[in-house]
Amino acid sequence: MENNCEVKPRPGTIKEFFKSWYFWRPFLSVTIGALAGFSYYYFVGCTSGTCAITSSPYMSTFWGGMMGFFVVNSPCARGRC
Repeated sequence: MENNCEVKPRPGTIKEFFKSWYFWRPFLSVTIGALAGFSYYYFVGCTSGTCAITSSPYMSTFWGGMMGFFVVNSPCARGRC
């Protein structure tokens, strides 16, 4: 059985870290997820206030960001499923 996984070294300095995908991949996924969550609140949202997530822009943005993080950083996204 052949293992096709590449192991890349982690960045050594702070400057290298901010230029690498170790920082940008989670940052972009949370940002895009938060924008999607806020967009869902703005366009679809719950006006009656009974929906726990979509009745507040803060909760909708927070959960959108969390979903963006979990989708991109899940083990299945890395091919380990």
